[in-house]
Amino acid sequence: MTTNPTVNPTALAAARVSAASATQRWHDFWRGEIGEWIITRGLRIVMVLIAAVLAARFVNWVAQQVTRKLDIGFTESDALVRSEATKHRQAVASVISWVSIVIVGIWVMLQIADILRFSVGGLIAPATVVGAALGFGAQQLVRDLLSGFFIIVEKQYGFGDLVTVTVVASTEASGTVENVTLRVTRLRSADGEVLTIPNGQIVKVVNLSKDWARAVVDIPVSINADLNRVNDVLHQECERAMGNPVLKDLLLDAPTVMGVESIAVDTVTLRMVARTLPGKQFEVGRQLRVLVIRALARVGIVTAADAKVGLVEDDPAVPAAKAALEKTTAAREDTTDAGDTTTDAVQRR
Repeated sequence: MTTNPTVNPTALAAARVSAASATQRWHDFWRGEIGEWIITRGLRIVMVLIAAVLAARFVNWVAQQVTRKLDIGFTESDALVRSEATKHRQAVASVISWVSIVIVGIWVMLQIADILRFSVGGLIAPATVVGAALGFGAQQLVRDLLSGFFIIVEKQYGFGDLVTVTVVASTEASGTVENVTLRVTRLRSADGEVLTIPNGQIVKVVNLSKDWARAVVDIPVSINADLNRVNDVLHQECERAMGNPVLKDLLLDAPTVMGVESIAVDTVTLRMVARTLPGKQFEVGRQLRVLVIRALARVGIVTAADAKVGLVEDDPAVPAAKAALEKTTAAREDTTDAGDTTTDAVQRR
């Protein structure tokens, strides 16, 4: 048999009074100034901030999707380099993303000012002073934005271009464009360094991958070499270059021999040029130098510098080169022996 505990009426009444008091305080808080401010203004500010964050994330997502689509299109295509339109679209997508986020930030500030009921008329005088101060202090920022705007509009360079820029202090920076915004240009140098350059400090841009590029190859030969023979060999290599498995996809047309470029005491320098795909001039230049060295060595046209190249010494198809090298070495030994004989004769005297 169980017995019910005795309930103290006084304690029960006190608990009811305490609960009613807490409920009343809760209602009084939300009916007070602070609660009313939270309901009428605070929640609106929170909703504006959430909407701004979502809008910024959406803009970034769209920009990433556009960039990814352009990258996938380039990867799946047969093109070896990006088209100028693709470079420009990627740069424009980056700029639009940056500008959209700035506009969202300005909209948030205006909405919060409207919710908090700031008097715009009362801010005119302070805004004038602040505007004058910013006008003097933010000149570089305005210059960067204007320069970036014209870089994008005039299509001076875009994502993936190989450029050399000269900044205000006459300092040059070279690299591949990784990002272009209205304020800065970001380059990746050949050493892997990331260079961030304000657009307002750029005074000259050399775009090495705009539409097409040119590979320039200088060929020094001995001044005693038969230049007609050398020209014939170079022209033959120019004709064969379009059939080379490596060069045929990189060249826009057959290389051209320009002729004698310079004359030194013991060498004559001939120049060969070739139009290539944008940004591929360095690779084409390296391949052409290898072909030229081999071709000249096969016909016995070789200098002391060429003889030291492993491609010539180790190539069994260039016996003329070896013969020329042996002849040069023998001539040097004869000269050395003659000098030793003269020295001995002087010492005997």
